[in-house]
Amino acid sequence: MAKHEAKTRKDDLRTGTPFWVKTAHSTVRAMPRLPRERFDVIVVGAGISGALVAEALTRAGKSVLILDRRPAVRGSTPASTAMIQHEIDVPLTRLRRKIGKDRADRAWLRSAQAVGELVALAATLGIDCRMRPKTALYLAGTEMGARALLNEATAREGIGIKALYLNRAGLAARFGIDRPAAILSEISASANPAQLTTGLLQAVLSRKASLVSPVEITDMAELPSGVALATRKGEVLVAGHAVFCTGYEHLPQMKTKSHHVTSTWALASQPMAGLPEWMKETIVWEAADPYLYFRTDETGRIIAGGEDEDASDANADPKKLARKAKAIAGELHDLTGVRIGRPAYSWSAPFSVTDDGLPIIDRVPGFGRCFAVMGFGGNGITFSVIGAQVVAAAIAGRPDPDAELFRYR
Repeated sequence: MAKHEAKTRKDDLRTGTPFWVKTAHSTVRAMPRLPRERFDVIVVGAGISGALVAEALTRAGKSVLILDRRPAVRGSTPASTAMIQHEIDVPLTRLRRKIGKDRADRAWLRSAQAVGELVALAATLGIDCRMRPKTALYLAGTEMGARALLNEATAREGIGIKALYLNRAGLAARFGIDRPAAILSEISASANPAQLTTGLLQAVLSRKASLVSPVEITDMAELPSGVALATRKGEVLVAGHAVFCTGYEHLPQMKTKSHHVTSTWALASQPMAGLPEWMKETIVWEAADPYLYFRTDETGRIIAGGEDEDASDANADPKKLARKAKAIAGELHDLTGVRIGRPAYSWSAPFSVTDDGLPIIDRVPGFGRCFAVMGFGGNGITFSVIGAQVVAAAIAGRPDPDAELFRYR
């Protein structure tokens, strides 16, 4: 593995300024130089996925070296709206048609379990990230009407996930929203994603771990008893295992036809007084393509997003960012009657998705000791929890009952 230009796919991970990067305790200091000692595991990526993977591994007693070519918590993680949902992008009824009832049911149940585990983990570690359990409201839209939502609610209830179906009258009475129907459910949450990731990294660094930035990995190879990773500067790092938590910025060895990149836009309002009480306790999204989604924080600030486009570079145009932010604000007003005025912050970012809506959490094809976690779609934080659990179990030599759901494909 000679010194050479990086083969890693690169993108501008966001355009504009996410609100979260302006909040306190939203990054962690890294070491500028690589340590001399060998680590059990090298984790590439210091965002939410890498932080959760490193936390699970160090909790199990592994020594971990975390690397990132950017400052920690300054990649795609701050572009999240941090609506931590148990609801997968692909509805349960549709996922059953795609991958079969048993596998779809297990995926949805694992996602619901992951949200609760993350809320508990943040509390156990004492992370101040404004983590707050919330209800989720899934509105009828162009992709699913009233009858489809009724079937969806019935399917969820059938596997033990509470899902209250609301008809038009019930929805209007409780939320003042005029849509044919909705599903109201529990088990979701919201948080400050930058503070959550920073808190996780701080916990990791108090154990057997180091964080170094900037370091760019350009190649990898498998050894008889470990892995070797090459850096842009020509260094070769050796460890027992490697986990790539870099999303769509991956090495060519990780490419797969089922994985592609799309773009989304988001905004944050100024803190607002007089919002309806339900908005403080509920995250909202709709069965549409593209769909509007929004939540509030503890100050009454509305964080909303949508207007997705299937192109990895669609987010790069600053003029488009202004148009998209205006469109999102207009959609929010049409739905809720709330006018946010000029957004305090607006940003856009690409994110990776898979054909079936489930992530890839697996060994890189052809490698036994290198793992990739990617393709998280709109469930980045929730799927990162699952990714950490599946990878930590695999490295420890323990089976995970749902690992086969997330194989390379």
